[in-house]
Amino acid sequence: MTKRDLVVKIASETGLIQSDVADVVQKTLDYMADELADGNNIELRNFGVFEVKVRKSRKGRNPNRPENEVVIPERVVVKFRAGKELKERVEDLDPASVPA
Repeated sequence: MTKRDLVVKIASETGLIQSDVADVVQKTLDYMADELADGNNIELRNFGVFEVKVRKSRKGRNPNRPENEVVIPERVVVKFRAGKELKERVEDLDPASVPA
């Protein structure tokens, strides 16, 4: 599902104008991105938590030349942890019905 698909679905269910829904969806994503960029976590009850984490520095190897070690520097990443309800809904999926 794309952002556009989401806007169309919300607009058709609520009867709102697509451009208004698109503005709200975009503003929501902008505010979420701003919070994450400031190092804050976002908790959406029953959906999940977006967390800002520091990934430690580590050594990596080029599979074509395993004798050469490369230092992968420490960096900040965003992690998503699914909430209880989302986990339960996803666990109920039939593995054969999920595209590879």
